[in-house]
Amino acid sequence: MRYLIRPSTPADTDRLVNIWRGAVDATHDFLDPDDRQTIETEVRAFFPTATFEVAVDGQDFPVGFMLLDDTHLEALFINPDRRGEGIGTLLMQSAMRARETLTVDVNEQNTQALGFYERLGFTVTGRSAVDGQGRPYPLLHLRLAKPVG
Repeated sequence: MRYLIRPSTPADTDRLVNIWRGAVDATHDFLDPDDRQTIETEVRAFFPTATFEVAVDGQDFPVGFMLLDDTHLEALFINPDRRGEGIGTLLMQSAMRARETLTVDVNEQNTQALGFYERLGFTVTGRSAVDGQGRPYPLLHLRLAKPVG
């Protein structure tokens, strides 16, 4: 199937939250249930204020999304029913084409995501003992640099 990438619209918010929820439930089994609920509350408050790059199918139905802050990838989530179809790679290729460097933080316990980024050429540059909100979920800091020349 062929997917296209477009900016998100306010009408996408509920679908993107559902994608986030499904992806987190499929890959973040290390989260404490209370933390998982708190994070979802934060996501529901934040998503309507952000503009994402959204991968859509032929019917313009969102199947994955990413959020970039200049050269830092803040989020990449794919509908778990569509994993393995190249959607994450498509989104990442779009991000990598327009930037000399790209960074991302990955939960250390999310080995699937770490493997995905390493296959794209990212390398670990550091580690934090807690996540961005101070919760006890270590982060690995990764960086991808385009070769010069």
